Amino acid sequence: MPTPEKVERVAELKERIEGSAALLLAEYRGLSVSEITELRRSLRETDTSFAVIKNTLMARAAVDAGIEQLPEMLAGPSAVAFVHGDPVAAAKRLKAAQKEYPALVLKGAYLDGAMLDAAAANSLADLESREVMLSKIAGMLKSEMSRAAAMLVSAQSQFLSLLEAYKAKLPAETEPEAEPVASTEETTEPEAEQAPADETPEEE
Repeated sequence: MPTPEKVERVAELKERIEGSAALLLAEYRGLSVSEITELRRSLRETDTSFAVIKNTLMARAAVDAGIEQLPEMLAGPSAVAFVHGDPVAAAKRLKAAQKEYPALVLKGAYLDGAMLDAAAANSLADLESREVMLSKIAGMLKSEMSRAAAMLVSAQSQFLSLLEAYKAKLPAETEPEAEPVASTEETTEPEAEQAPADETPEEE
């Protein structure tokens, strides 16, 4: 039956797993205490904590956190890097440490809900870091925005030129409409009635 201390430790590890952006699993066989301390300090610069943990406790915590496949990678002396920053930057730092500490082996990783084997975990270090990718994306967006702005200015200039040309041609092509012409039919006025010749007005 697990002791209260182990139960508390598993709960703590489960919380750390769930609060991490990624997990990097390494075998540290052959590393001295001072080398592990130096590695831990180096990884801290990438917002990553490196801890040597008993396999049984880590396996139980991983299962409780819903990562059923992780215990398969916990053979031999294992250490876990809890990544809170950029997983690529942490993987790069671990890969660089392997050159200095040949005994250090990256065994796998857990990232974005998926387990990665040793080859895939090591390939993370060959990717560009998030800062570099964001910088490239920002540069591409800036370039596209500049291009779009230039196209907009060009289109506006062409439109204004066409409008001016249209205005210049408008008076020559448009004539004022003729006024309606009055009817030319002859009109005859009725002749004034004449008094009969044999009738003269009476004298008073």
